[in-house]
Amino acid sequence: MPDAPDPTPEHAPHTPLADRMRPRSLDEFVGQADLVGPGTLLRRAIQEDTLTSAIFWGPPGSGKTSLARVIAQTTAREFVAFSAVLGGVRDVRRIVDEARTRREREDRGTILFIDEIHRFNKAQQDALLPHVERGTILLIGATTENPSFEVNRPLLSRCRVYVLEALSDEDVGRIVDRALADTERGLGDLKPELPDEARRLLLNYANGDARTALNALELAAAATPPGPDGTRTLDRDTVRKALTQRTLAYDKEGEEHYNLISALHKSLRGSDAQAGLYWLARMVEAGADPLYIARRLVRFASEDVGLADPQALVQAIAARDAAHFLGFPECDAALAQCVVYLATAPKSNRVYRAVDAAKADVHETRNEPVPLHIRNAPTGLMRGLGYGKGYQYDHDSDQAFSGQRFLPEGMEKRTYYAPGPYGFEKEIRKRIEYWDRLRRKRREETTESEE
Repeated sequence: MPDAPDPTPEHAPHTPLADRMRPRSLDEFVGQADLVGPGTLLRRAIQEDTLTSAIFWGPPGSGKTSLARVIAQTTAREFVAFSAVLGGVRDVRRIVDEARTRREREDRGTILFIDEIHRFNKAQQDALLPHVERGTILLIGATTENPSFEVNRPLLSRCRVYVLEALSDEDVGRIVDRALADTERGLGDLKPELPDEARRLLLNYANGDARTALNALELAAAATPPGPDGTRTLDRDTVRKALTQRTLAYDKEGEEHYNLISALHKSLRGSDAQAGLYWLARMVEAGADPLYIARRLVRFASEDVGLADPQALVQAIAARDAAHFLGFPECDAALAQCVVYLATAPKSNRVYRAVDAAKADVHETRNEPVPLHIRNAPTGLMRGLGYGKGYQYDHDSDQAFSGQRFLPEGMEKRTYYAPGPYGFEKEIRKRIEYWDRLRRKRREETTESEE
């Protein structure tokens, strides 16, 4: 097998440190040990050049692009990088034509690496199908979004999805230490020193993203003048200034959005106010729509608290109004107040289950006609047909209660809502039992009078 050129770009002086420090082999690759560590299936497939088209799904800075380049280097294939943001179908066709020619003339395969493949629309993804299927190209797509949502089914079925996890602090630390010591591609010539306190800050803010760590490290080194002995001590304050605003894991329409709102909802259901505040803060700081959060809190108030605490819905609606009126960041306190209230409220899903049971009856039983005595009767014809006949105006009855029948015939014994034993539902249970007793009494009285 002929040697392939190094797919890593030429390291011009202005090339960012993160690009210069990309691994050149599997042994240099840091992290993802479960995926590409010794003896793993993917590592063997790379070494034996039997890899099929793949989708690398993982957070920023987890090594998706670097792994694709290492694969090209190891398998001696041509590496063609392509951005789904900048390119289109015409560019793909040109790359495929070149790959076909390369296969015929040089007997060399081509890796088409598409960064942010989730940004390709359906037509663009469909254009890849025949070339992937015939093996004209080995497709490697990289995405931070869940492929199940963003890659169409035909293309997904022709690719193996590999999940890359965010790097651990230890992994990012190894990459940082390597960059500090490397005099060929890293910062070694600058003689940098990174004290423990500054190193901890850098790894913490990197949040598992090696690119973020290396970019900040490079900026801090450039901003630090050498000391008398030529070394540059990158202190904590310099590193802090070099760090841009922390990038939080969140995508407003993708999987992480639903993961976070699920975590918030389940924390409130589990009556954990501390966890609820944490997940709320994660969404707030990542820029989630405050009205979306408020809508979910309104839903929770009815679904999970219900009538165990009728004030829960009042609090949630107030939080929604505050979010609409104030917007971010001023509405964060109102949302937090609602989260704490809902988390600490007694819980009941009895109303939620009751309406589902009623819906099931609507779909699974005959839709019986509305009883005549409770039908609307706005015209003489309708009154002549018996609409409204026999209706008893409850306010004219003793205790403003007539005890008449409202469900369709044959459904009188249906019970959809059964109050729980917690919170205000204890009072509701007493009320329902009271009206049930009175209803039985009224009907007994009616039966006796008819006899």
